[in-house]
Amino acid sequence: MTLRGISVPDSRRYLPLCIDGNAFPGTGLRQDQYLADLGELDGYPERRDAATDNQRTVLDVIHSSSTPAPKTVSVCFILTTHRYTGARMKRSLQIDVSTASRTYRVHLGTGIVRRLGKLVKDAGGTGQCFIVSSPPIWKLHGDIVQAALKNAETILIPDGERSKNLQTAARLYEPLIRAGADRSVTIVAVGGGVIGDVVGFAASTFLRGVQLAHVPTTLLAQVDSAIGGKVGVNHPLGKNLIGAFHQPIVVVADPRFLETLPRREFRAGLYEVVKYGVIASRNLFEDVSANLTSIFAREPSALIPIIAASCQIKATVVSEDEREQGLRRTLNFGHTVGHAIEAVTRYRRLRHGEAVAYGMLAAADIAVTRGILPESDRTTLAALITRLGPLPSVSDLPNTLIMEAIRRDKKVLRGRLHMVLPTTLGKTEIFPNVADQEIIRSLATIGIRKQS
Repeated sequence: MTLRGISVPDSRRYLPLCIDGNAFPGTGLRQDQYLADLGELDGYPERRDAATDNQRTVLDVIHSSSTPAPKTVSVCFILTTHRYTGARMKRSLQIDVSTASRTYRVHLGTGIVRRLGKLVKDAGGTGQCFIVSSPPIWKLHGDIVQAALKNAETILIPDGERSKNLQTAARLYEPLIRAGADRSVTIVAVGGGVIGDVVGFAASTFLRGVQLAHVPTTLLAQVDSAIGGKVGVNHPLGKNLIGAFHQPIVVVADPRFLETLPRREFRAGLYEVVKYGVIASRNLFEDVSANLTSIFAREPSALIPIIAASCQIKATVVSEDEREQGLRRTLNFGHTVGHAIEAVTRYRRLRHGEAVAYGMLAAADIAVTRGILPESDRTTLAALITRLGPLPSVSDLPNTLIMEAIRRDKKVLRGRLHMVLPTTLGKTEIFPNVADQEIIRSLATIGIRKQS
């Protein structure tokens, strides 16, 4: 295996959809054979969960308001999911994602990364493979990935939101060209959401598109970003403004990768799981709330059900709406304000999931003010977010800059902001008429009151 390194400098229809039983419409959920007992899975790094939390902030008291607001609804999608328990689930699951451009499979299971080579080949990756990861991830997991995907070349690139830019993607092309990569190659992204997005964008543009496989190593990537084909990079003026839709040929998600994830990164992924609970499954939301101790202990019996449920929801939504023309927009719950906070802080202060947590609280406030979300549900959501751990402070951010970033968001269509708001835990609606004053008021409830 050849190891190549890159050094990149920092740069400053109204449709009810029911998902019932063991399989979703349009997708196939299959249970694979039992892979391995936990005691047999040697070769993994030891668990590292001692990372210190970021500075603590006390969430502002969620205020209610009697100010009336319009209730016009543009789209309403109802998603209901079946609750899976650890006792009913084997340690390997397969979830099919069927889109217009490609059908592929998400393989989820403890120890499943050992089958990476076969899974990539079975999915159509019969040509040369290039693994792209980051130095920290490769140090932790390189040996096991290399053993599973023999004769692949490895390219290491910087990780983190500050490296999620065109410069990083552009410098990824050079080693591919020098190695003689052609259209038969498969690029295997091994890492978290940023690695997946940048590598996916490079795969979508290199030679006008080559095959991509995802091996997500963070909770956020396993439940969200590795599925659905969204790839892209940030621009200094906004998050994910440059990108494409490029579906992978396979996703291989192994919960054992999460054992080395710092606690803060793990929490960031849990906020995305909570998001799925709010938009589509009250059962999932309640399962997270009821099993936090086991989840934070990274117990497979607690992790696999919530990862599977999140993947199932994402797979169903993407299968119904690949290019975000309708149903898929519900996945943006919490992201309108969240993306703006990330952009204003230049992607340095918050993890993506942390920003989404603030965004969910802001959206819930708008929903309560409009009278479409019960106060009790908003309180329950705020309580769970608080229980997950500390969020970095945002009280120093000017609300004017946040509003400027929101106006540049790709969810603004024809000058109107479309925002996903919850109407209960497990259901959301898309509103095309959210006013600036509603957002400014909601920002104050999460501590952003300052004007520039």
